[in-house]
Amino acid sequence: MLFSDNTRYLYQRPPLIEVICQLRFPSIPSIGSAVPTQFQEVIQNDFPKYMAKQEQQPPKLVNPGTPQAKLEPQPPITNYNFISNDGKWKVNLTPNFIALSTVNYTRWEDFAQKLDKVLAAFIQIYQPEHFQRIGLRYVNAVSRSRLGLQDELWDDLIETPFIGMLDQPDVDEKLVGKCALDVEMSLGENNRMKLHAGPGRLNVKDPEPKFILDGDFSVMGKNIPADQIAGDLNGLHDYAVRLFNSATTQELKDAMGPIPLN
Repeated sequence: MLFSDNTRYLYQRPPLIEVICQLRFPSIPSIGSAVPTQFQEVIQNDFPKYMAKQEQQPPKLVNPGTPQAKLEPQPPITNYNFISNDGKWKVNLTPNFIALSTVNYTRWEDFAQKLDKVLAAFIQIYQPEHFQRIGLRYVNAVSRSRLGLQDELWDDLIETPFIGMLDQPDVDEKLVGKCALDVEMSLGENNRMKLHAGPGRLNVKDPEPKFILDGDFSVMGKNIPADQIAGDLNGLHDYAVRLFNSATTQELKDAMGPIPLN
C-alpha cells in the first residue's frame, strides 16, 4: 500500500539532495519595499550571509472567460536570501512567501527546530493575517555507484509502481531514454501531493543517471492560522516518510545503511 509504512530511518548514505519548506501568505508589500533589517538581525546567527535578487513574475491572466481576457505583465519581486556560513541552509523571503531549504538534511526534528526559529521571527515581525499554502518537498536522487550497486537494475531497487515498464524483463533500461511517473493527487481534506519519479541526470554534466524521487506535499487553504502550521507540517512529513518507504525496496534500504528511529 502507498501510505502504509511510517517506519523512520536515519540513513548513513541518504539519497536526499534537497528539502524545502515553503509557506505562502497574502502579500505583505512592506517586505518588498525595504530591506528586512529587523528580520535579518534576529536570524543572523544561523544565517549570516545576505543577498537580494530581483525575480520576474509570470504574467497574470485578467478577465478570464471573457472576450477581454489577456495576459498582463507583472512587476518583478525582490527575493531576499539569508544563507548559513557553510552555504547548506537558506531562508528565502518575498512579499508572498517564506521558505527554508537545505542540502544537508539529517532528520525531521533538526529541520523543524530551525524552521520554528525562522517562522517565529517572521510572524512576530510581520504578523501575517494567515497562511494560504504550506508546502514540504523532498528531492531524492539515488546513485547506484555511491551505494556500490552498479550491477543492479532499477527494478531491484525501486518498487514496480514507480518505474513503469522498466520492471519488464524484456526491457533493457539502457535503451530507454525516458520513463517517468508524474502524479498529482488529493490526500484528503486540503492535503495534496505532486510526485515525479524516474531515472534522470541532475544536470547535463552528470555522468550517471540517478533515480529521482521528488515529492511535493502541501496543505492548501484560504485561512490557515499560524498555530496550525506545526501540526500540518508533521502530517506532511509523515506522508513523505510513507511514500519513500513505499517506493524503495529492502535491498536499497539496506545499501543506504538504515538506523531505525521509531
